[in-house]
Amino acid sequence: MSFGLATLAGSTSLLGLSVVPLIAVGLGIFRYNNVDPEGHPTSARQLRPMYDFIVIGGGSAGAVVASRLSEVSNWNILLLEAGGDENEISDIPALAGYTQLSEFDWKYQTSPPGSSPYCLAMTGDRCNWPRGKVLGGSSVLNAMLYVRGNRLDYDGWASLGNVGWSYDEVLPYFIKSEDNRNPYLARTPYHGTGGYLTVQESPWRTPLSVAFVKAGMELGYENRDINGANQTGFMLSQGTLRRGSRCSTAKAFLRPVRNRRNLHIAMNAHATRIIFNKNKRAIGVEYIRDGTKKVIRVRREIISSSGAIGSPQLLMVSGIGPKEHLEQMGIPVLSNLRVGDNLQDHVGLGGLTFIVNEPVTLKKDRFQTLPVAMDYIINERGPMTTLGVEGLAFVNSKYADKSANYPDVQFHFAPSSINSDGGDQIRKILGLRDSVYNTVYKPLVSSETWTILPLLLRPKSSGWIRLKSKDPLVYPDINPNYFTHKEDIDVLVEAIRIAMEISNTTTFQRFGSRPHTIPIPGCQRYPFDSYEYWECSIRHFTFTIYHPTSTCKMGPAGDPTAVVDPRLRVYGVQGLRVVDGSIMPAIVSGNPNAPIIMIGEKASDMIKEDWKIKKRNTGR
Repeated sequence: MSFGLATLAGSTSLLGLSVVPLIAVGLGIFRYNNVDPEGHPTSARQLRPMYDFIVIGGGSAGAVVASRLSEVSNWNILLLEAGGDENEISDIPALAGYTQLSEFDWKYQTSPPGSSPYCLAMTGDRCNWPRGKVLGGSSVLNAMLYVRGNRLDYDGWASLGNVGWSYDEVLPYFIKSEDNRNPYLARTPYHGTGGYLTVQESPWRTPLSVAFVKAGMELGYENRDINGANQTGFMLSQGTLRRGSRCSTAKAFLRPVRNRRNLHIAMNAHATRIIFNKNKRAIGVEYIRDGTKKVIRVRREIISSSGAIGSPQLLMVSGIGPKEHLEQMGIPVLSNLRVGDNLQDHVGLGGLTFIVNEPVTLKKDRFQTLPVAMDYIINERGPMTTLGVEGLAFVNSKYADKSANYPDVQFHFAPSSINSDGGDQIRKILGLRDSVYNTVYKPLVSSETWTILPLLLRPKSSGWIRLKSKDPLVYPDINPNYFTHKEDIDVLVEAIRIAMEISNTTTFQRFGSRPHTIPIPGCQRYPFDSYEYWECSIRHFTFTIYHPTSTCKMGPAGDPTAVVDPRLRVYGVQGLRVVDGSIMPAIVSGNPNAPIIMIGEKASDMIKEDWKIKKRNTGR
């Protein structure tokens, strides 16, 4: 999402839904309608009985696929989206936090942990996992960060037998989408201009953002393009922004083509089951709209782009999944595959807070002013354009192989923390227990604070998605299974120590930076900064920025754990592909939103290629 990062430090939702932001929203509507030539798509009410392709889920991948397939004028495309359309609040970067726990959010939660504890600081020991239930999917809820991952991620996919997925083969699809507005980056061979997806830096940032990059240089890291030749280093964040507003995949890929007659977008249409004939060919989709169950037929293919939670659930309720589990649920088995296994996510420590002496951080009260709102409306600038996460870094713990240019830790820097909105929204988004907030963060309400979120890029621990019921409306069991491998804790503790080094640099000492040392309830018995204290903190304030992947794993025919082949076709059936983050054999080393868009681009070309070949061979 790359996803949900706003919540890590209160860096979004800082303004609150007070009168000034509401004025901004109202005037934003006026500005948007007068400046942006791309209107919102219409939700199709009268659908055809049959389409050539049905795309399920209009998120980071599905919007791309529907847009690209509709380029073939004699194909009819239907995009089914369970949610509605974006609105002006979701358009404002600084209000991203208010989309979570809203009607735009599926509002998933992890199941309580087993023998390996995590999320203990959250109510019910369950972490919230927001996912986009809206046209544009999680690209409407996330912190808009544009990160591609590491070259070795994709070369690793290819080495597993996934032909066509090496870095050199996927890079053109990243470039194809991109319209990078940074002239320095746009001139390099790693970036593109003129694509649908606008990428740029926020036009506004705090002084601490530059301090973060300079601190990294003090520690021996370079200030570099983390999406370029070498990932290791520090950089001011780039995001999917356009004229100071969010550029979701719906805005980027669907609005420009909304008037194509061969593309129908059906919103508030929740796909519940894929229908197969006796030959195991996908022939239709069952969905619910306006409280009524309906069926739509397909001529060529169904593409599931429902995400790392939605796609495995949809496949399993349709009879594709682990045989024993489906039989236990009373679902006839169509194809015995390891659907829902291999769940991977980036995880780290939340709430790691540092205090400074100067008024240079993002605090809600500082920006609830009419001049701030007017600056956004008139000039498309100011604090409302913040990505929240102002700096990104890829660093090496002592466990990383430095010779391979494969950092094992990612830092997200934000000039704010859990306290920065006065306790209004961030604690709700996180599901943080009152006792934790009141003990650790409430004393900081009047303080100037910043945070680093250290994230484990390639966790050894993995989890699973399983059905709780064969009823497709019942949410599945989400078990991320964090920290079952001690190595994951080892790397994160080292990452925290590097974050401490950043605070101790000359650059940050100019601001009087120092760590906040009130211990998290449950961890008081350990000395601050000891290994035991940090492990306890990680298991309590477990923080994920919601990057679930890999639950419908891509692999060659000889891989018993694979769900889809390298052309993303589901094994054991015909006419069905999965195109979203669930197909990643292993999670990418960075925020997955840009890679998922790339997957959508590449899959669209593969679908076109496969059907041209079939047309020639069959005479159709």
